[in-house]
Amino acid sequence: MEKETTQFNDMQRIKRRFFAMRNGALADQLRRAGAPYRIIFGLNLPQLTEIAADTPQSASLAERLWANRTTRESLLLAPMLYPMGAMQPATAMRWALTADTPEVVDVLCHKLLRRLDFCFDIADELWQAPAPINRYAALRLMLNRFPQQIDSLVERARQEAERHDTLTASLCRQIIDEAEFFME
Repeated sequence: MEKETTQFNDMQRIKRRFFAMRNGALADQLRRAGAPYRIIFGLNLPQLTEIAADTPQSASLAERLWANRTTRESLLLAPMLYPMGAMQPATAMRWALTADTPEVVDVLCHKLLRRLDFCFDIADELWQAPAPINRYAALRLMLNRFPQQIDSLVERARQEAERHDTLTASLCRQIIDEAEFFME
């Protein structure tokens, strides 16, 4: 009798990995902290990076994951799977504008946007957006200008700090403190 083999597509394999690696304690902690997702597996970044390393990069798969707005890990994994050469400015801006938590913004900026030739154009455009999460993303991307454009980065951090927004306050303080340290 032949052993039956089941073939899974990339999305199914990813979902199976999410289930296999889930961390209930971390997921509960994230829920208590107010994470806005219906589904939280509690995977950490090294686990997501491992899944990304085992999954072929694909713009369509990354888009499907990004469209899954109810699952934390889908949003964190998507930027790791989008091929940098395929990312266009309009798509990058759409993703940046729809990143809805600092954690998602951090991963999006660190794993994908900062590596794009047009990342500073995206940052400048995000800086003009009215939502604090978008200015947070702009500041995250602008950190890649450090130390070459330290003065303009610090000026923007000070401008944002004057808004007294709790979402961006610690990032502004970090930028200002690191700039002062660097210039000593």
